[in-house]
Amino acid sequence: MLRSKVCDLLKIEYPILQGGMAWIADAALASAVSEAGGLGIISAMGTDCERLRSEIRKVKTLTDKPFGVNLMLMSPGVEDMAKLVVEEGVPVVTTGAGNPSKYMEAWLAAGIKVVPVAASVAFARLMERIGASAVIAEGGEAGGHVGDTSTMALVPQVCDAVRIPVIAAGGIGDGRGLAACLMLGASGVQMGTRFLVAQECGIHENYKKKILKASDIATLVTGRRSGHPIRTLKSPLARRYAEMEFDRSVCDDQLSGLRAGGLKKAVLDGSESEGYFMAGQIAGMIREEQSARDIVRSVVSEAEELLKRCDAWLV
Repeated sequence: MLRSKVCDLLKIEYPILQGGMAWIADAALASAVSEAGGLGIISAMGTDCERLRSEIRKVKTLTDKPFGVNLMLMSPGVEDMAKLVVEEGVPVVTTGAGNPSKYMEAWLAAGIKVVPVAASVAFARLMERIGASAVIAEGGEAGGHVGDTSTMALVPQVCDAVRIPVIAAGGIGDGRGLAACLMLGASGVQMGTRFLVAQECGIHENYKKKILKASDIATLVTGRRSGHPIRTLKSPLARRYAEMEFDRSVCDDQLSGLRAGGLKKAVLDGSESEGYFMAGQIAGMIREEQSARDIVRSVVSEAEELLKRCDAWLV
């Protein structure tokens, strides 16, 4: 049976975390992943305190397994949400887009396991120093906001730099990816794009169809000019943004306005013309819609079979 330090730390059956995808990761998806033995995560991005509290309480009615909340630290209202996770007894908090230092004392005092996303060795070391329970080393293959370093290069360097468990993210969508990350020194993985086609994921059908039809070159990264690069599926809006962002006659306000609300329009409306369909490079590997349970179990069983055969490479 596949088990790691992350399983013991987070009290989960399998070393798989579901990404806290903005506008997507709700109570229905999170509870399904947690019930399957992984760690389901609710996203606080794109919501407010009232709705976040409702989603947290809904998860607790759907599962008695551990779950988490993802806080994007650049989000409006994040200070109130940081207090809310303490009030609601959330067991795990993952963070992104910023430094969670100012919230750590309260979270740790409440017994919350804090697991920040780190796109560099330096940030991972800082997170260990301030008391993080683990870090998520996320490579640039991931969907949504991304860094420059690839998962294959980033994960072993972070594993060498910190003593706390490392969870690999970015470009992981099957058992081969899980097994590879364990070999790199990680104690588990976080998957986002793979769960976009979970039956319990409530995104618009057009979004799911675009994932299922994706090829190996289906994504592009936009936003490097602004310093906030985002990986998304190629779409009319994403292509238009890519063409405009290096046109110096286009001002920054025009660019930010072009992409504003694009993810919400993709998730809720499936809009081909105005939607921003965030997804990682593994989209081209996904060919069927499955339950969250089947996704988790298939990834784990494939990884277990591969790891059992590791000695086949030794002569």
